[in-house]
Formats: sequence, C-alpha cells, structure tokens
Amino acid sequence: KRILPAFILKGKPPTKKAKVLQKQPLMAKLAAYAQYQASQQNLVNSKAVVLAESFDWGRYISSGNTVGAPVSCFKHAPMGTCWGDIEEGVRIEVPNSDTNLSTKVYWIAEIIKLAGFKALLRFEGFDSDASKDFWCNLCVPEVHPVGWCASSNKPLVPPKSIQHKYSNWKAFLVKRLTGAKTLPHDFSTKVHENMQFPFKKLMRVEVVDKNYLCRTRVALVEQVIGGRLRLVYEENQDGLDDFWCHMYSPLIHNIGWSRSIGHRFKRSDATKKSDGQVDAPAKFFHKVKDVDQAGDWFKDGMKLEAIDPLNLSAICVATVKKVLADGFLMIGIDGSEAVDGSDWFCYHSTSPSIFPAGFCEINNIELTPPKGYTKLPFKWFDYLKELGSVAAPVKLFNKEVPNHGFKMGMKLEAVDLMEPRLVCVATVTRVVHRLLRIHFDGWEDEYD
Repeated sequence: KRILPAFILKGKPPTKKAKVLQKQPLMAKLAAYAQYQASQQNLVNSKAVVLAESFDWGRYISSGNTVGAPVSCFKHAPMGTCWGDIEEGVRIEVPNSDTNLSTKVYWIAEIIKLAGFKALLRFEGFDSDASKDFWCNLCVPEVHPVGWCASSNKPLVPPKSIQHKYSNWKAFLVKRLTGAKTLPHDFSTKVHENMQFPFKKLMRVEVVDKNYLCRTRVALVEQVIGGRLRLVYEENQDGLDDFWCHMYSPLIHNIGWSRSIGHRFKRSDATKKSDGQVDAPAKFFHKVKDVDQAGDWFKDGMKLEAIDPLNLSAICVATVKKVLADGFLMIGIDGSEAVDGSDWFCYHSTSPSIFPAGFCEINNIELTPPKGYTKLPFKWFDYLKELGSVAAPVKLFNKEVPNHGFKMGMKLEAVDLMEPRLVCVATVTRVVHRLLRIHFDGWEDEYD
C-alpha cells in the first residue's frame, strides 16, 4: 500500500508488479491486485490513450540516433515476411504538400533511414540537405512505387522551396533514378493482404484463465487488431473481463484442445452458443512441433529452468509437475507453488521459455533460486542432491536458434505481458541465442 501510490504518480501502469506483489500464494496475490486494479482502471485507460496518440517514433529515433528493429525480424507481424526489398536508398512516390497548387500532387523521395514500418524520407532535389527530411509509415495508402503517378495520371511536382534549382526536372529525375530501386509493384496489395486475419468476432477459443494459470476456459474473440486478439471470457456478462494476446500465442487453442491433451479446463455454464458464435477452426492456431514422447522423455519431478509466468523478469528454478500429451508440460516454480497447483503453467517441450539446468550459469544470466532457499550462491548439483531429484536431460530441450536478426540496442514495440493490452516503447538490451532481454524505455531495469 505504501509503494503503489508512488507508481501511480510516476504514470506507471499498475501491473508492473513483480517487485510490488512479491511471490506469495497465488490467490492472495491475485486478490490484492484485482482490488487495486479495479480502483485504477479508469486512470490507466485514459493515460494509455493519451500516450499512444502523442508518442512520435520518428522524433524519438532521431533524437537518440538509435536503430529500429527491421520489420523482417517480426515474422508474426503484418509484412514480416514481405520486407526483403525495403532498404535505404529505395525511391518512392509520396504526396508533396510544399506547393501552392490546390490539387493533390506527388514527388519522389528517397528512404534515408528505416525504423520498423517507419522511413525517414528526403525529397529528390534536396541532395545532402536534411532540413526537410520527414518520417512516414511506408504501409499507408499514400505511398507508391516510382512510376505510379505516370500510370495513374497523377502530377509529379517538385517542392516549391527547391523548384528554382533545376530548369529541367525531367532530365534530373532520369539521371537520379537510373539504376535505383523502388517498391515492388504489388506492395500495396501485399499490405492489404497482410492486414487480413482469419480470426473474426464471436469466434470461440480456449485460453489460459488469468485467475488460475493451471487451467483454460472458453473465450470469445471481441476484437482483432494487427493480428492481436481481444478475448472476453464466455461467462463474462459485461465484456470487461478481457484478455489480449497474439493470434499465434501459445496461450490460445482450439475448442477441445484441453481435453485432448489432459489439461485442466473450466467448464462453461453456457448451455449453447449464442447467435453468431462459432468455434475457431484448429488450422487458425499456431502449430507446435511434433515430438516423440516414447522412451527417454520428460518425467514428473524433473528439474529445469523456466521463465516465471507471473514475473517475466526472472528465470527460475522449476519442476515438471505433470507430463501431458502432444509434448505439453505443466511447470511449477520451485518455492512459490500454490498448494492446489493453481499457478502451474503449461509450456510445450519446444517452448523458448524453458531451459535445461545450468543454462543461466553458462550464459551469465541471473537465476532466481527457490523462495526461502538459504544455501547461496545456488548450485544445481547441491540442490539436486539435497532433494534427490534429477535434472531434465539437455537433449530434450529445443536448442534451435532462428536467424531472427535482432541486435542489442534495437528499438521496438513490445507488449507488457503482465498487462497485455498495453504496447510499450522498448529496447533489446541483450541477445542470448534465441532469447531477448527487453527493457521498457523509461522504466527501471527490474521490469525487463
């Protein structure tokens, strides 16, 4: 109670709570937070809207001379697999507002710098003069490949501030554009196609119950934005008990998934579907790799390291609590489990969030020992010997490192997974194989 008001004064969303609500029985933590969140909901909602409208990525990137992560790094995002032709030096046709004409005119600009979907542009004719450079989202309808104006019978007019520089602008453009690259001719079509998503409003899915992580429940798709889904739990009457996640998130599944693998599930009191409701087809969901659970496989009681789903800044000592079908595992964080197992969390065996014992030590990452464990510094050998436990074999873990392209210092937008309706300005502060450490700009490191 003493700490939370200070967070409000700093304008912080309420759920950066890992250090505020320290590890305690899950239901006590959730009850305390639910009471606090209810009192602050309106404050945070209004604050988030203002911040989203006022933040200027272009100004932020320019002021810090930083680098935005390329769109191609985000295979799950719109255009993530179609960005290969976009690079510095590419020419495009965009509206030119530096004119006295009443009609809409265009001019050719060069991409000077890229930052995600944003491009720093400079109109042809300004040469090395950066005074009129401007940022533009390349996926807006007003951006076109060179040649679009000619084929669409639209006027190309140079900015009035430099019209005097050349008497023959046509010859200038021919010289400047010979050998230059432009956008693919179907770029706008690809943008449109990439903004079409299979999930529709009122589709039914199974999703993790945010009040009992160990089980799933039915939810309805209420909203789809950029591949992100706003889900409302089926039994919720007012629509306020919502949950945001990406459509490829491992937290959502098709109806019947829980039963098929042996996962706990909260049955709905709804006896039949309402008008318009339909089960989302299984093909819409992210497919996990097939695994062979025969022979040498994970077993109940095996130890490992895992990202704590209730404190994402921590990689903790953890235990396989239950082996499910199709490669899924129920994982508990040592030293903080609820007696009834309500905070066990389901990870697939190929999940990038679980690691073999010793991963943190090898990669110089701080490992969070079990709460109350006093024999520090923590040593896996001593811990396993003391408990008579065994570590899960290294060969069972996913060691694949994708060619993700992320580098330290890159800027991006990241969901606050403890309050997933918030998308925040963030920085990659460390890259360890497939694992990224994400820092929320303007926040302390403890919330990474």
